[in-house]
Amino acid sequence: MKTLHKTALSAAAAALLAGMVCTPAFAADTPQDSEAAGNPIAANVTVVNDYRYRGISQTNFKPAIQGGFDYAHESGFYIGNWNSTISWISDAATTGGYNVSAPIEMDFYAGFKKELIGEGFASDLGVLQYYYPTSGLPSGATNPNTTEIYAAQNYTFGPLTGFVKFSYAVTNIFGFANSSGSYYPDLTANYDTGVWGLSVNAHVGYQKIAGQNVIAGVPTASYTDWKLGLTKDFGGGLSLAAAYIGTNAAKSGSTYAYSSPTGKNLGGSTGIVSLTKTF
Repeated sequence: MKTLHKTALSAAAAALLAGMVCTPAFAADTPQDSEAAGNPIAANVTVVNDYRYRGISQTNFKPAIQGGFDYAHESGFYIGNWNSTISWISDAATTGGYNVSAPIEMDFYAGFKKELIGEGFASDLGVLQYYYPTSGLPSGATNPNTTEIYAAQNYTFGPLTGFVKFSYAVTNIFGFANSSGSYYPDLTANYDTGVWGLSVNAHVGYQKIAGQNVIAGVPTASYTDWKLGLTKDFGGGLSLAAAYIGTNAAKSGSTYAYSSPTGKNLGGSTGIVSLTKTF
């Protein structure tokens, strides 16, 4: 059940940590597909050169180690956990003159996934909790912990597989104040070439951040992200993925909507390489 696979950290970070407009980073979506392997329990470990979530770097362009597990019952019920090293919360705090520790993202999810339409067309409903163990968060700052509910329809047409999904935040999203009701529709497609274990991967999504007032000189936080890549299956649960991803995250003057402490665009186009082992 994989899809499991964040916003201005510069000048806006000070406002965020003061409880105003927040500019964090987003997490993962929904992890590995244990039922696909015929085993109710599956685990996964990944090393990636830059943790990008919905197109935005969560690690300030640095590598991350990730991993999790899920349990899928034959009834369609599933539950799991996924984790990754991150730096965006502490980066934003440093930019704003605060000392905050938040080195990890922990995602907990549960749902129901069943082929209700027909074989190869699994429908998926669930809830996902993004949890960030944080210390030193200043008084008045919006907590980055986020709860989303989601609905997805998976599809299979021969070698072409993928899903269309809609995620909806029932709490403030990733530290943005007054952002309950934010949403993220996305479309993912994978094509098995049948050659050397290679699959072509494509994705497009739109992150809407609700409740954000238009402020002169502050770029909008909503944006579109996209990805095009290849995955090589080596067998035995080992795979290597390479992709070129990007966003149209806004810029106002010299300030990006999603900016690193040094002013770089966290949503800029880049290449991503990851190595994953599933058990």
